[in-house]
Amino acid sequence: MSWTGRGGRRSYHHGNLREALISAALDLIAQKGPAGFTFAEAARQAGVSPAAPYRHFRDRDALMADVARRGFEQFEQRLAAAWNDGRPSPLAALERMGGAYLAFARDEPAYFSAMFESGLPVAEHRDLQEAGDRAFGVLRRACEAIVATMPAGKRPPAMMMALHIWALSHGIASLFARGDAARRALPMSPEELLEAATLVYLEGLGITSKGKA
Repeated sequence: MSWTGRGGRRSYHHGNLREALISAALDLIAQKGPAGFTFAEAARQAGVSPAAPYRHFRDRDALMADVARRGFEQFEQRLAAAWNDGRPSPLAALERMGGAYLAFARDEPAYFSAMFESGLPVAEHRDLQEAGDRAFGVLRRACEAIVATMPAGKRPPAMMMALHIWALSHGIASLFARGDAARRALPMSPEELLEAATLVYLEGLGITSKGKA
């Protein structure tokens, strides 16, 4: 596959049409947001006829779902690498995961938008739903590891904890860490804000920073 141009319209010559359309969709998401373009525009951005995308995708939603799925797969890899099986301690690894969440929003704003802002009915796209569940599963397993260090009678539900930390991380990423023009100003770094918010939350559950290396 070869392309001409950079940062604008891509000219598709030969090779993998699916990859060309994914790249075109990412360009358009970056320019217009996940709801701001049509299937025909994606074809035009890729330099192919309006009918060509139907060889691989039944409609625009199917294309967007594939983009979002790929985003979640990359997201899962980043979270898993940051968690690193909880080394050197679960709390230190959890903090790294928070940084990885923010970094993904900053580094991959088009994927981030496709994953969380496309408005797709996730239940109708099984591959996308499963990819999202796997990414969340990294955070859930991290919370299970942290909860397991607590006395048996004082352990909060790991799923509840994972959902709360996800909400904290995602809110800060969406507001203050994203890599597009929607990012809001903040008088501290997003990482500092997330670290402080997570610390307050964990201490409220009786989890202290003693286990952090």
